[in-house]
Amino acid sequence: MNYGIVLKVLGSLLIVLGLLMVPSYIIALVEAGPDRMPFLGTILLTLAIGVFLFLKERKEKSISAKDGLAIVAFGWVVASVLGALPLYFSGVTENYVDAFFEIVSGFTTTGATILTDIESMPAGVAFWRSFTHWIGGMGILVFTLALLPALGIGGFQIFKAEAPGPVAGKIAPRLKDTAKILYITYITITLAEVILLVIGGMSVYDAFIHTFGTVGTGGFSNKANSVGAYSSSYIHFVISVFMIASGVNFALYYSFFRGKITDLFKDEELRLYLGIITIATLAITIDLWLVSYHNLFYSLRDAFFQVSSIITTTGYGTADFNQWPTFTKGILLILMFIGASAGSTGGGMKIIRILVMLKLIKREVGKLYHPRAVMPVKVNNKVMSNETIARINSFLALYMVLFIMSTLIVSLEQIDLISAGTAVAATLGNIGPGLELVGPIENYAFFSIPTKLWLSLLMLLGRLELFTIIALIAPKNWRIDV
Repeated sequence: MNYGIVLKVLGSLLIVLGLLMVPSYIIALVEAGPDRMPFLGTILLTLAIGVFLFLKERKEKSISAKDGLAIVAFGWVVASVLGALPLYFSGVTENYVDAFFEIVSGFTTTGATILTDIESMPAGVAFWRSFTHWIGGMGILVFTLALLPALGIGGFQIFKAEAPGPVAGKIAPRLKDTAKILYITYITITLAEVILLVIGGMSVYDAFIHTFGTVGTGGFSNKANSVGAYSSSYIHFVISVFMIASGVNFALYYSFFRGKITDLFKDEELRLYLGIITIATLAITIDLWLVSYHNLFYSLRDAFFQVSSIITTTGYGTADFNQWPTFTKGILLILMFIGASAGSTGGGMKIIRILVMLKLIKREVGKLYHPRAVMPVKVNNKVMSNETIARINSFLALYMVLFIMSTLIVSLEQIDLISAGTAVAATLGNIGPGLELVGPIENYAFFSIPTKLWLSLLMLLGRLELFTIIALIAPKNWRIDV
């Protein structure tokens, strides 16, 4: 491993991170809150470490696959370690592990919280807590990637290690341009939602808070009742639509802006994604209408919102779905595993992997009738390579093994199996709320420190697609390349 290049890129990342804390510090100054000095101290410390690492000499300019893995894994961990300091030193959390859990949950766009009195948070901390969703949604290192070519450093290995989905592809020939296109799209969607929420009656501050959670598919709110604090159906539907939009592969937006609208209708992943949302919404609407609500409009509104929230792994809530019928909770549990599209800000297994799995099942059934037939797996009329299929199968298998093992570990807390299982599903899938003890109106504060650290690791594993961190742990990757 080329530690010189790894440290230099990490230095660039920390400089960017320190600058991204400035808006939160400004809000703390304006509000004269107790978080002013914690933010100032953290910003100065982060910038100092970043500049020190950035000025380190390096022998190599190219980034190998191992270097990319190290930069991504260490980058997310170091950003979380430093990003948690304002919460801890401003007294928002009782101990540093709680602050670390909260910020890992923010950066990984999970939205699981240990806070019990959300509305008493200082304004700067509340803004930073939600802003981490927006930063982590597109990828904390994608922003840095736009700067690397100017430093004479190529960054495609970083992009491959951080990109969500089985295949990482550049939108534009140059990675710098890809990063810029992604962020232009990201910022455009963000500003559009802020404007629509303000029109709906939200304050500008609240609109930004909830937009960060929506577009980053994170789910942190500055309200104890989440989006349910707003009785406006307009706000519920706006956030629902933008959650779905944020769960779409961002490459499709680029095709749309270039006038290739037919690409959207031809994309099999998008069709399956919207199909699952439609079927799940209709099924839950009918169940709520017949069993709980007895009002078709409110059944549809809450069903559409919660399906959008869970499948995109956002985690916002407008109702306590812990109290909903068992059939409905079963559907939501399935959606926790499915997740959003590859190349989006959402988490979970990803729609593309589910699509390939379904096609593999179809192929195996077909081979029972035609044993000698050659039946390639195609997605969008492109043949999937055996390597990609093997990678998808390995991911799905590892995901389920990790889920089962972690459920057993969390069950050592002596809690019921549903609470333990959905706590793991919600953190590994970067969703946030689960069922029972970790339901939408509950939190993760009751867990012990070791369990919180384990769940934090699951959040990082889920956001970085499992293999990034696991591959880095292998001892053969620790040696220095010469």
